[in-house]
Amino acid sequence: MSAWRPYDSQLMPAFYERFEKRWGKGTAPFLDPETHEQPMPRAQWINPDTGAAVAVVPIWTGDPRHRSFGVFYLPPAGDIWVLRPGHTNYLETDPKNPEQVTLRNDAFRKAVAHAKEFIYGTQP
Repeated sequence: MSAWRPYDSQLMPAFYERFEKRWGKGTAPFLDPETHEQPMPRAQWINPDTGAAVAVVPIWTGDPRHRSFGVFYLPPAGDIWVLRPGHTNYLETDPKNPEQVTLRNDAFRKAVAHAKEFIYGTQP
């Protein structure tokens, strides 16, 4: 049985800290929960036996309409890895647009599936 467990609280501060340590101060505003007026889709898992963690978080460019989901792994040794789920980009236009919500949800599901495969391996 795997020691990995879902973690449903705020984003663990270690993701923000390690991201900025690796890529520079100010590079991870999308990870800071204080910057969002509305809740963002996010998923996290933690392994209490090792201290490792995985998170799926929204990412955007300078244009806040262009978003994707990133999958990050925190190994116990104190680094951060980017896991590549493939194309998870979508365009944020009108949240009331059902097609837009479907694209965002599809991108999120793809990123979550990639994270789960990393954690648990491929499931038959």
